[in-house]
Amino acid sequence: MALMTLAQARENFFAAMDTLRSSKVRSALTVLGIVIGVSSVISMAAIIQGLNKFVQDRVESLGSRTYFLTRFPPGTDPSHMPERFRIRRYFEYNYDEYVRTSAPDVENVTTVGTRGFFLGDSNLITSGDRSVEKVIVRGAEPEYIVALPLFNIERGRFISAFDEEHARPVVVLGASISESLFPNTDPLGQTVRINGATYEVIGVFSHDQGLFLGPGVDIFAVIPLSNFKKQYPEAKELIMIFTVPKNVNVEMAQAEVVQALRRLRRVPANKENDFELSSPDFLSNLWNQLTGALVILTTVISSIGLLVGGIGVMNIMLISVTERTQEIGVRKAIGARKADVRLQFLFEAVVLTLVGGTIGILIGAGISTMVRTLVPSVPATLSYLWVVIGFVISVGVGLFFGYYPATLAANLDPIEALRYE
Repeated sequence: MALMTLAQARENFFAAMDTLRSSKVRSALTVLGIVIGVSSVISMAAIIQGLNKFVQDRVESLGSRTYFLTRFPPGTDPSHMPERFRIRRYFEYNYDEYVRTSAPDVENVTTVGTRGFFLGDSNLITSGDRSVEKVIVRGAEPEYIVALPLFNIERGRFISAFDEEHARPVVVLGASISESLFPNTDPLGQTVRINGATYEVIGVFSHDQGLFLGPGVDIFAVIPLSNFKKQYPEAKELIMIFTVPKNVNVEMAQAEVVQALRRLRRVPANKENDFELSSPDFLSNLWNQLTGALVILTTVISSIGLLVGGIGVMNIMLISVTERTQEIGVRKAIGARKADVRLQFLFEAVVLTLVGGTIGILIGAGISTMVRTLVPSVPATLSYLWVVIGFVISVGVGLFFGYYPATLAANLDPIEALRYE
């Protein structure tokens, strides 16, 4: 195929723009399909990339070497729990002591008790005439915020060993609860009533609204585990959390914990565990499943847009070949080769799709910027890679759908073309 000179490229570019201008509505509709296809790919890629970073940051804030022991798998709905999970024995408050002594390679082994709406419980926190209902009451030990860095203290302090030892009625509030109960005053040292019992506020957590997959720190009220056990003996759904030091092999530490718990729960050697060991990675895995569906949906939408746009390009190029039959005949009569004519029409098709692709990329960039502005926690960013991919898609559509009209033009007989009226 003959190489196109700069002058020819410029000439063909202007010819393509003339084609666009000569039939504005038809060209706009043709370009629209490309715009929809490219902008949907670009914007969704930027949003998913931003959400991936958001989820990854969330996982890291839960602790990269933090692990959870639960009676049933994370994400299971307690109200629709399969029989094999429902018949499992509840965890006991003294499990953590045994695990600490039986698993020397782990640290910060701690037990957590929870009363929350997702477990069918209701909680009410009041102060004066103000109240908050949709809250999660959690019993925790001093090691809790070391094991889960997400629960970061902004003001005051966390539960101490003294608080835990004496089951003191103290509480650390989520930021949203604190702001609702004490909008104009310092919450530290204030008194609140949690489900009728009086507690002193000793700390406030940093703001955290949570991930779309679960509640955030903002709606938690954390009290000493010993006090929780005394106040809510019916709350049997306990969780254990442990961390593995960086210089320790994770698999070995996990094996020690699993064996200790199997002994505690008297699980026969030939039976599988009657508890679940998970890490914050389950959030990433769940998110990857969700994004997989989003990617498929985006691919379908963008493919339809690109197909419609491609067919439009082929249509407008076929019309262009018909309208310019005599011009093609003249070019061939003065020495233009098949390759020259084919290249000219292919170039015009690519220019058409590149115009649509460029508009699509700009719209995609605009959508990602809008998302980033309206939802700062989702850093939707248009990477250079996706800009390049947008241009490659545009060129590919132009070449694919422009090839047939270009070949048709190249194969025209010059004599017949000159006679064409």
